Amino acid sequence: MNPMDYNKARELMVEQQVRPWDVLDPRVLDVMATLPREAFLPQEHRNLAYADLALPVGHGEFAIKPVVQGRALQALALDPSDEVLVIGDGSGYLTACAGRLAREVVALERHADLAKATVASLSEQGVDNAQVIVADALTWTTDRRFSAILVAGAVDTIPQRFIDWLQPDGRLFAVRGRSPAMEAVLVRNDVNAPRIQSLFETDLPYLAGAAPAPTFKF
Repeated sequence: MNPMDYNKARELMVEQQVRPWDVLDPRVLDVMATLPREAFLPQEHRNLAYADLALPVGHGEFAIKPVVQGRALQALALDPSDEVLVIGDGSGYLTACAGRLAREVVALERHADLAKATVASLSEQGVDNAQVIVADALTWTTDRRFSAILVAGAVDTIPQRFIDWLQPDGRLFAVRGRSPAMEAVLVRNDVNAPRIQSLFETDLPYLAGAAPAPTFKF
């Protein structure tokens, strides 16, 4: 596929997939219409970059569907002053999108080779406000607090540590529950207690270590 084909495919993705799925924020649509998603995927999957599919990026990790990526970015309503944490974005595409929308991004990636590829792709696309840390979000520790957190893989339940990383009134996007009927939610870190808003149903691969415990039947 030549560059002109990718440009047309990107336009069709936005107009035929993302926008009809109620992604109407013009800043999100503009980022998704201009940032080359194929640049963040392994060479063997680039011809599917704009398909309505979750695509493997290695180590059992996936780049989630464009429609879910668009809804996640819209739900967080990222502001140019925001500091964002991205968890589980194996491809780096969501990290780049957040970098275009917010002031600063920190991305956690468990695998050094995927982190290295993300750093290279971010540099290639001129995204210079994103830092990639090789770490497991389920064991990582930090004193930082973020305006917004985007969890790019499913969790059985949202770990309390993720909510603890939010600033007061910060917001978190996550997909929780059990396949195939998972729920995308927006969590707001209100003063008294986190407030959870249900957004839509979907089905995502789990973050490593965040799947439900297996149940045994006798």
